[in-house]
Amino acid sequence: MLVPIKIPPGVFANGTTYEAKGRWNAASLVRWTDGAMQPVGGWRPRSDADPMEGAARAMLAWKDNSGGRWCAVGTHSRLYARTASDAVHDITPEDLTAGRADALAVGGYGYTTYGTGAFGAPRPDLGAVQAATVWSLDTWGERLVGCSPEDGRIFEWRLDTAEPAQPIGGTGAPFAADALVVSAERFLFALAGRTVKWCDQGDNTVWAAAPDNQAGEVELQTHGALKCGRRVRGGTLLFTEVDVHLAAFIGGVFVHAFERVGADCGVVGAGAAVSIDSSAVWMGRESFWIYDGTVRALPSAVSDQVFSDFNAAQASKVAAFHNSAFGEVWWFYPSGGSNEVDRAVSWNYRDGVWATHALARTCAVDAGVFRHPMAVDADGRLYEHETGYSYAGTDGPWAQSGPFELGSGERMALVRQLVPDERTGGDVRVSFLTRDWPNGPAATHGPYDLSARTDVLFTARQAAVRVEPARPADWRWGEPRVDVAVGARR
Repeated sequence: MLVPIKIPPGVFANGTTYEAKGRWNAASLVRWTDGAMQPVGGWRPRSDADPMEGAARAMLAWKDNSGGRWCAVGTHSRLYARTASDAVHDITPEDLTAGRADALAVGGYGYTTYGTGAFGAPRPDLGAVQAATVWSLDTWGERLVGCSPEDGRIFEWRLDTAEPAQPIGGTGAPFAADALVVSAERFLFALAGRTVKWCDQGDNTVWAAAPDNQAGEVELQTHGALKCGRRVRGGTLLFTEVDVHLAAFIGGVFVHAFERVGADCGVVGAGAAVSIDSSAVWMGRESFWIYDGTVRALPSAVSDQVFSDFNAAQASKVAAFHNSAFGEVWWFYPSGGSNEVDRAVSWNYRDGVWATHALARTCAVDAGVFRHPMAVDADGRLYEHETGYSYAGTDGPWAQSGPFELGSGERMALVRQLVPDERTGGDVRVSFLTRDWPNGPAATHGPYDLSARTDVLFTARQAAVRVEPARPADWRWGEPRVDVAVGARR
């Protein structure tokens, strides 16, 4: 009989492999469109320019008033502006206080890589963690504004490639800011500790509150330190380590109203939140969150895998990225055995589908200003993504399912043929990993190139499917079928 291999879209990596029965349990560099699996687009170097100096943790792309395209990249020690023709300009402010490429932890949980030390042995108190340096970057009209938390000053760059970014002046201008964000109403917010300070509307040189301006300052009622801000419908979200606040413009004496909209939902790092349309999503310490008028936990089918293999000491390196063409948000993060970003997790907000990836990118920026998304690796090289099917530095796309069984697994199955459907095409290669019982010895059958009806022959009680490309190309995996004969009980 022909039995469809019907696997729902997305990766399910919570619980045991057996609990992922009939689901994709592990994958990298694949996504689902209309229910069919396909490869994530590849990448190529954006140019042959020398790598940027320092650990890049923030990017911003924008257009100036003349339509010129720019991309800013902030590293722990430099600030760069790149043009559409890939000219690279060092616009680092003079006497900038350099930050840290890596987070520094005193000790305690997460103070070193996964697997270090004896299980159950006490660890010293974690103490204060000095985060890896993450610039805040935004635009003030056509100009770039930015802040590095180790320096604290807010800088503005006026698109003059012969000049570095300059500190913003004016009485009361911030000098110890940790982050910044520009509101939709053209207020520049400077975030420092629990304090939110903003300039006069449309004038980032006026910071001292007076009857004839709308500059101001407020201290939030929170136990956490402010990390970042993001624009959403109805205001500006301000994220701390422990909670989230909404700043809404109301005018008048108070100028802005501040409301805590979420508790125990803090952001894991300054780069871990991203705006999508009118809402925002972010990674917390142990879960994902969304704000769409209210704050709520974002159910994830891969949270066990992500947070059980996560280097908490380097959490400040998490970088979120909106891949709008595919309706996805990606988070790049360091796994438990790595001090640098080496993994990614993505969420398709159109279909509610999650996926995991082995990909090392320290920051990224969406397409729109530039034709393709762009991202930077740990060596400071800029790549153009979602182009072609070359996956240098990785194993390329693949996906593996949890086990399939006949009935409750009480019978053996003789699998004789694999029959692709009309949505399964291209250069797809399939392997079967079989067992007679969970955690029993495994045998691999294949790989088989799936371009037409393919003969296979094996007997097993359980079988998992592994899919990968036969060669770099576009391909699809839909709902193929296997010709199965029911065997005896064992």
